[in-house]
Amino acid sequence: MKKSIFVSYTLILLFLLTSNINAQNKSQPVDFVNPYIGNINHLLVPTYPTVHLPNSMLRVYPERENYTGNTIAGLPLIVTSHRGSSAFNLSPYQGAADDITSVINFGYDNEIIKPYYYSVDLDDYNIHAQYAPSHQAGIYDIGFENNNEPAYLILNTRNGELNSEKNTIYGYQNLSNNTKVYIYFETDIQPSEVGTYKGNTINSNEKTTQGRNAFYVMKYPAGTKQIKVRYGVSFISAEQAKNNLRREIKDYDMENVAQKGRDIWNSTLGKIQVSGIDENAKTVFYTSLYRTYERMICISEDGKYFSAYDSKVHDDEGRPFYTDDWIWDTYRATHPLRIIIEPEMENDMVNSYIVMTRQMKNPWMPNFPEVTGDSRRMNSNHGAAMVADAYIKGLRGFDLEEAYNVSKAAITEKTLAPWSSKPAGVLDRFYKEHGYFPSLSKGEKETAPEVHGWERRQPIAVTLGTVYDEWCLSLIAKQLGKNDEADYFSKRSLNYHKVFNPETRFFHPKDASGKFMEDLDYRFPPGIGGRDAYDENNGYVYRWDVPHNIADLVSMLGGKDAFVKELEDMYSTPLGKGKPDFYHIYADHSGNVGQFSMGNEPSMHIPYLYNYAGQPWRTQKRVHTLLNQWFRNDLMGIPGDEDGGGLTAFVVFSQIGFYPVTPGLPMYVIGSPTFEIAKLDIGNGKSFEVVAINYSPENKYIQSAKLNGKDWNKSWFSHEELMRGGKLELVMGKHPNKEWASDDNAVPPSFSMNK
Repeated sequence: MKKSIFVSYTLILLFLLTSNINAQNKSQPVDFVNPYIGNINHLLVPTYPTVHLPNSMLRVYPERENYTGNTIAGLPLIVTSHRGSSAFNLSPYQGAADDITSVINFGYDNEIIKPYYYSVDLDDYNIHAQYAPSHQAGIYDIGFENNNEPAYLILNTRNGELNSEKNTIYGYQNLSNNTKVYIYFETDIQPSEVGTYKGNTINSNEKTTQGRNAFYVMKYPAGTKQIKVRYGVSFISAEQAKNNLRREIKDYDMENVAQKGRDIWNSTLGKIQVSGIDENAKTVFYTSLYRTYERMICISEDGKYFSAYDSKVHDDEGRPFYTDDWIWDTYRATHPLRIIIEPEMENDMVNSYIVMTRQMKNPWMPNFPEVTGDSRRMNSNHGAAMVADAYIKGLRGFDLEEAYNVSKAAITEKTLAPWSSKPAGVLDRFYKEHGYFPSLSKGEKETAPEVHGWERRQPIAVTLGTVYDEWCLSLIAKQLGKNDEADYFSKRSLNYHKVFNPETRFFHPKDASGKFMEDLDYRFPPGIGGRDAYDENNGYVYRWDVPHNIADLVSMLGGKDAFVKELEDMYSTPLGKGKPDFYHIYADHSGNVGQFSMGNEPSMHIPYLYNYAGQPWRTQKRVHTLLNQWFRNDLMGIPGDEDGGGLTAFVVFSQIGFYPVTPGLPMYVIGSPTFEIAKLDIGNGKSFEVVAINYSPENKYIQSAKLNGKDWNKSWFSHEELMRGGKLELVMGKHPNKEWASDDNAVPPSFSMNK
């Protein structure tokens, strides 16, 4: 590449890296985001360094296994599902025509990834590419160094159809469930040839190509130094993809698109401002916050959207329509975080769930809604928790009665069997009558047709998850004045007692005859991932999975001292097997501290449970330690599947200094703040601050507290107090004050705000 092109790219990059920083002489929130955190996975799936705008339809990341990948497969154009592979593919190329393929694997170097910008050298071919996204359109700026060879652009659809016309290619890729993703792709200069590629020649007479890995080649003459590409995407049509492009990217100014994206990210991440001397902690914080904005995605396009729930295009009636959510992961902290800092968006997301359900053959609230429909993964139906938490905390932008009906139907009409979309069957009738989901008895073969062959029954996970969902239904029913139903579901929500083993004080699978599973080692439950008893985690983690009634669990374990002892025992009990043997079976049970698993969502509330036993100093120690152990500013800085904000929302809350242990109860349990000041924009010109007095990174223990100037001797505060705005002041120290918030009247409420 000639010097002038190098200088041009260098100037653009310097602008992107320094824009707005020099003017204010300090870094902006987006400058702390490190998308590479966690891009080398501990065991299962890494985080992906995703380039996108907040909650936008268009997301991309390099096509490789993880950070260590030796090559990238072309350049990405759109990822249609969290952790999914790219649809379509763009490969710039210079070299022998004989080596042209539908996707080219590139060696690469000098990669830069920011939420709003991507840059990479494809060094095998001396090509440099830069990229910036908008919401439904993107732009590439591609430079070619070898002036003596023609330049090529190869556009691929993995399974679909493409059409060509002058400097434009448009078409679709088939996904699943009658869903297509469309593209409208154009370049700033006219190619000398464009067509299909067969027999080492470009056939420009074929204006349409279709099938597996169908692709077009655009050829540009030798001496071409730069090609600019812009494109729009759509789930409705190629024409709509064109409209999306024309609306969002009106020229080929990549720098301008990147700057707009940067501004959007700064505005979004700036809803929470943190200060302190620990720069790595800021990076972990803002990277975690950025990840909570990957999903759900808005797929409204000029007031319309394609719904895979009935395979039709709908008018969005003036409200953004969202999808792509794994509620099993996100109800715990991601949705609660949005209630605070993105209430309008959360209203629209809850409403989208309800609208999806209207479009489905069976009106059962989704639990894994994706672009291609509800995939019905994991266990339980936590849409009820999402609805209850939103409404109890003051959101009113959805039909509560309809939300209640479809949430109830998902629990009472659909089977509770994991990963199944079948109607309720024999096991569900048993659950309704007996209050627990039965395990297989010793030697019994599975005959229930609703049970997934790989995922198994997961009897404790299903029972505990569903009784919590029933508690959430009781809250919603009470708000609707359905007192009989509220009482019914409230009583059912106590059925965790049915699977509690009083001798071992663990939740223990029980067969249909009422017999506890024999020879059960709570460290090593049977089945891959313990699925014959629990799910992805073992008995030590599910021992604490009664988030709606922790006070009762304290009593069941023998009182406060015994409760604390058992928590400590969990952290102290070793794996009990060599890591290869353990993780071969329990791969999701990662981020271990003893039997505790920081890498999986069912564990996220556990460090906060000491507060319920009058020892909040232990929560302060544990949360601070876990953050330092497992969430770091490095390539392995996330201990498990991050799940598009499912896990990192724990980090956001915990670094601020509190956590929503019980979605459905409008309160937060206090932990240990990481920053000197964390200031949350709660809307209407108001803010809520958590201030650490006597701040330093090692001062993790609360000595005393004030809430809005008044002494505060409780280890929790209400959502109402947060949303009034104000300040929680925490005087910090290096050693614990074991007396603070230790009284019986200081513990967080359980089951209701009155208990």
